[in-house]
Amino acid sequence: MELGEASEALEGGDLRSKDMSKNTTLQATKREGSGTGVAKRLRRSGVVPGVVYGAQQDNYSIQLSSKDLSDLLHGSTTDNLLVNLQIEGAKEKDKMALIQAVQHDPLTGAIIHVDFHAVKAGEKINATVPLLLVGTAEGVQLGGLMDHQLHTIDVHCLPEHLPSQLEVDVTSLQIGEAAHVSDIVLPEGVEVPLDGDVVVALIQEIRAGKDTTAGEGDAGGEAGAEGALAGEGDGGGAGEKSDG
Repeated sequence: MELGEASEALEGGDLRSKDMSKNTTLQATKREGSGTGVAKRLRRSGVVPGVVYGAQQDNYSIQLSSKDLSDLLHGSTTDNLLVNLQIEGAKEKDKMALIQAVQHDPLTGAIIHVDFHAVKAGEKINATVPLLLVGTAEGVQLGGLMDHQLHTIDVHCLPEHLPSQLEVDVTSLQIGEAAHVSDIVLPEGVEVPLDGDVVVALIQEIRAGKDTTAGEGDAGGEAGAEGALAGEGDGGGAGEKSDG
């Protein structure tokens, strides 16, 4: 989403967030085999190996459709999504879990493994969500440069309050001004451990490079030198004529 489009999507308020309390269901199967060979065979058949851990439970090795997982993550601003896992063959078939880590093939980009962290509805979780800038800053329109320094931020909240992203409206920022973590209006029940003085984004003044000025000076110097040489030539000619 472009900044301008995101700005139009907001109605009132400086900073907003989107929550993801509506969880997506993922179908999975308990995985018995392990090892590199098994994982390769699964991937060739369009299946991604994974693991579920946490919430005072036994760890489960699972497998799920590569297409289902890719479709879920496609277009999402973060991999830390909250899902309802339905695990065939497991003692606890229904689990609410946070996608904790997704591993990709460095060459193809295909998903090769996924970690799920099981969570409970009444227990707070830690997650990382994207921090997006919204709007076109007035300082940028006046010739300043937007420096987006903080792209993600850690949050602490109950699973049902987990936002998919936080958005910072930078429209009113002037050259030399900054938006800080303390400026973020957090959704109810969401906490940010990061210090409030940390800069999210700032507008920098664009200054003319010294090379241009130096070039102009050099050009002026060369012109002056050429003029002096020309003057010496003219003066010498006049003196010779006078002596004659």
